Amino acid sequence: MVCRMFRIETEVDRERAQLLRSRLRATNTAASPVLRELRGTPDERETPLHIWALDATGTLAGGLVGHTWATWLHVTYLWVDANARGSGLGSRLLSEAEHTAHTDRGCHAARLETWDFQAPDFYKKQGYEVVCVIPDYPPGVTEYTLTKRLG
Repeated sequence: MVCRMFRIETEVDRERAQLLRSRLRATNTAASPVLRELRGTPDERETPLHIWALDATGTLAGGLVGHTWATWLHVTYLWVDANARGSGLGSRLLSEAEHTAHTDRGCHAARLETWDFQAPDFYKKQGYEVVCVIPDYPPGVTEYTLTKRLG
């Protein structure tokens, strides 16, 4: 039996974090034929996808920030100003992102996360299905992960 001693540290270290990310990526690539097939293709990298809605004065009325990766659209943020809510702007922003991801980038599906007090019902009306529920994250709040097939 071999006994090893390790020093455990809890400091934030960006250089080590990048090294760890690189090593995990290499391990994952070696273990997954799917990830190996992605390497060296356009789908290998996350490509930002931003959609903005400006009012007549040029003020931000809403927007969507996300990215595409491996034939998936990931919606990170979708926000509509309180004055524009209920106008269909959120649906339009989401639809535009889905269209761009599917038509221009070959995405077949979309995913996003939302909290119970935000917009799970809105996304369900847009055709998204709940695939994961995490209660009490953060405490007192439920987080939902939703997905949708595109096209």
